[in-house]
Amino acid sequence: MKAWQVRPGHGIAGLQQIDTDAREPGPTEVVVSMRAASLNYRDWMAARGDYPGIDGTPRIPLSDGAGEVVAVGPRVTRLKPGDRVINTYFPNWIDGEIALWKIAESPGATFDGVLAEQFVADESTLAAIPAHLSFEEAATISCAGITAWNALFANTVVKPGATALLLGTGGVSIWALQLAKAAGLRVIITSSSDEKLARARQLGADATINYRTVPEWQHEVLRLTGGAGADVVVEVGGYDTMARSIAATRLGGVVSITGLLSGFAGVDFGLRSLFDVAKHLHGVIVGSRTVLDEVVRLVDVQQIRPVVDRVFGFDEVPAAYDYLQSGRHFGKVVVRVGG
Repeated sequence: MKAWQVRPGHGIAGLQQIDTDAREPGPTEVVVSMRAASLNYRDWMAARGDYPGIDGTPRIPLSDGAGEVVAVGPRVTRLKPGDRVINTYFPNWIDGEIALWKIAESPGATFDGVLAEQFVADESTLAAIPAHLSFEEAATISCAGITAWNALFANTVVKPGATALLLGTGGVSIWALQLAKAAGLRVIITSSSDEKLARARQLGADATINYRTVPEWQHEVLRLTGGAGADVVVEVGGYDTMARSIAATRLGGVVSITGLLSGFAGVDFGLRSLFDVAKHLHGVIVGSRTVLDEVVRLVDVQQIRPVVDRVFGFDEVPAAYDYLQSGRHFGKVVVRVGG
């Protein structure tokens, strides 16, 4: 089968298309003919060689895929050939609370990922694709969709009318915008692009802030919320944004830390303000397959269509990586794997 392989530490130059053997499914495994795979910022970090826990071993990249079941093991009961499925980000984390052993393995990081014509997985790690979604749309759920869900609703008490502050217009933030509006939340979102902010308003954002023209955007958030601050902040920036995110959060509110686009080294978190006004930091590391099921149900009921900025062909993988790292995207970047 055809697949892509990445050599961590070599960047885009370390990507190459290879031919490799497909394997037969084990007793509880299924073979998925991959149709689409989406990129996360983690994948660019892995290519650079600075993602924690990834060594220099060449691997098939990407963690998020969608496809069709083409073969099943003899003990499989949940799925059958022809089913359309997506895989979960942590195959050992089916349900329950987070634990180190549950997040120790992830496709595209510790073992071969989904950027290949076929992917073999245990049936317990897969979820059905809602009928209204294309493979390209469905491939965005496994990381960004679950992360956005947990950032908004896990360890937070948000009700319809609460305010969510979202940073940027990448995959997690746009997923969070769609989920927040489906749950009846008020959304404030930031970007450096007025064009992207206009698109966010079309998706339902209630207020937008250009952080280039309003660099102290935390004050604008406070103004928009009558001085109270946001109930929950989906924090993706790290070093450059953390202190402002904390300042923009209400008394008793939650800053959900989902990413580290600018890193965390040397950051002043504003820890004094956490103690002074009882604000909470909530670290989000994607989530379980059970959470994936919850996201899929909401997507199905609300007929949410994930935002795919651009779809690249299977031979255009280096261009897809380059586009992701450029930051020009709005929503998700996807690779079409098969017909």
